[in-house]
Amino acid sequence: MAKTITADICVIGAGSGGLSVAAGASQMGAEVVLLEKGKMGGDCLNYGCVPSKALIAAGHAADTIRHAGRFGVNGHEPEVDFPGVRDHVRGVIAAIEPHDSVERFEGLGVTVIQAEGSFTGPDEVIAGDTRIKAKRFVIATGSSAAVPPIPGLDQVPFLTNETVFDLAEQPEHLIVIGGGPIGSELAQAQRRLGAKVSLLEMFTVLGKDDPDVTAFARRRLVEDGIDIHEGIAIKEISQDGNGIAAVIEENGQERRIVGSHLLVAAGRKANVDGLNLEAAGVAYSPKGIQVDERLRSSNKKIFAIGDVAGGYQFTHMAGYHAGIVIRNILFKLPAKVNYKAVPWVTFTDPEVAHVGLTEAEARKQFGDKVRALKWSFEENDRAQAERVTEGLVKVVVGARGKILGASIAGAHAGELIQPWVLAISQGLKIGAMANIIAPYPTLGEVNKRAAGSYYTPSLFSERTRKIVRFLQRF
Repeated sequence: MAKTITADICVIGAGSGGLSVAAGASQMGAEVVLLEKGKMGGDCLNYGCVPSKALIAAGHAADTIRHAGRFGVNGHEPEVDFPGVRDHVRGVIAAIEPHDSVERFEGLGVTVIQAEGSFTGPDEVIAGDTRIKAKRFVIATGSSAAVPPIPGLDQVPFLTNETVFDLAEQPEHLIVIGGGPIGSELAQAQRRLGAKVSLLEMFTVLGKDDPDVTAFARRRLVEDGIDIHEGIAIKEISQDGNGIAAVIEENGQERRIVGSHLLVAAGRKANVDGLNLEAAGVAYSPKGIQVDERLRSSNKKIFAIGDVAGGYQFTHMAGYHAGIVIRNILFKLPAKVNYKAVPWVTFTDPEVAHVGLTEAEARKQFGDKVRALKWSFEENDRAQAERVTEGLVKVVVGARGKILGASIAGAHAGELIQPWVLAISQGLKIGAMANIIAPYPTLGEVNKRAAGSYYTPSLFSERTRKIVRFLQRF
């Protein structure tokens, strides 16, 4: 017979969002139960952000050796120890694991139950041999790799982000389905570590970002030797001896690509299976659980955060959601989400980062009042010194200089985007960025220069010249 425990909050899912809610609520005095059927830390720590960035770092190291000659240092083709790369990835995960461990959260006063949670009613969940009754529930079960309906795909072995980091040997030829952030990042990392890579994308590689900035990343992928196929249809996947064959239709012609391994990175699906949401009165769709601006589901005592709530599928958004939920549940404040300054980064080389509106989105809303400011990394002295001149800052500005959005391609774009996140979240105008004192020589100067270009047409106009000449008479 199942034992029953009660709590103020029951959190389902120990990924980034769920852990943030559990830790914060428990330390503020709430009785918290945390359910996790898999690994603590969820997708981000075990199968996503952390291992992918570790693999990307290994690929970057190999590429640095390969191209060191441009600095006058002996550059050569590196010898890649692929099991060693896997050990590096696992080591990074192991270094972070204690922060997300059962022991740490139990030390914070959280009751951790390692079992799958399933609703039995609007205020009750059963997990293993335990029944949990709670005043509020937070569903933070995340998402997993979606498998597209391609003929034959279900008949062959394929990798996803949950299995690709366990490879013990280097793929000879990796076929990647999906040219979004995950597919592009892993394609480049594997290529730099020595694999031949074919990247298949139905539409455009990194198609959700501004094409002015993604052009830099796409060009580098090609220069790295990745065989990109865009605007294609995948007709069939089949076994080919010990390998995998993909039949694609490209420019009206069919062609067959044979590889040793297949990686599917064609989007994500919300993890709602097994939750028995119907019993809880929670409405959901294939995109995830339907929530309002306060992240409440159709059952107002049940909240959903992170990927399972649909919308932006980023770890940092799950953390943001956690803060919204804590304010609603613990402090009874009607806190609402605000998505006007949501940043994201694709960790290709060069990185691609974005916040706010793209130029196309801004022009659709505001028409001719929009200006696009651009500044090239080529015009930055630090970029020249470090041979990272491929890049662009593009800032979208509205009436009276209001900053509407920013996109960056280039080295450390994920760091360089952060001042623009602050500017947009605080409703700043372009003058705020133009007037900062940027230390020299830093890549961060590109932001100041892009902002300063807003004033160039008026500052160096004939009208200004006339005013200056007049004033110099006195």
